[in-house]
Amino acid sequence: MREKALKVVLVLVGLLFTAAIYPAVMLLNTTDAANTGDGMMMSIYFTLGLFLLLSVRNPAEHRSLIAFAAWSSLAHAAEMGTMGIHMPEQRTGFEVGSGVLILIGIALLALSPRKQSADAISSRAAFPGGASPI
Repeated sequence: MREKALKVVLVLVGLLFTAAIYPAVMLLNTTDAANTGDGMMMSIYFTLGLFLLLSVRNPAEHRSLIAFAAWSSLAHAAEMGTMGIHMPEQRTGFEVGSGVLILIGIALLALSPRKQSADAISSRAAFPGGASPI
């Protein structure tokens, strides 16, 4: 049940992050120097989204990627929250974005696969494909 929920979250977050390609491409057509950082950030989110979608097949093998997505989302939310304090005219946008990223980070951390024991790892290496002599 937990793995199924994680897979749903990975697909939703992966699709959301992959959708960042649209603003990244649109920002390529602007000469506004203030938006260059936004375009670069969107290209990183696009790439992360693709890898999250690829991790759906076997989340346990992609624990570090899932952890990175979670913790980087929380770090980005903290930065956006701070920016909202210093830019009151854009506070609402920063607060909404921070809230979404906090939800993503918490969901990924709560559902992330547990670290496997050394016995389970060595057993799987010895018997690939799940075939066991027992």
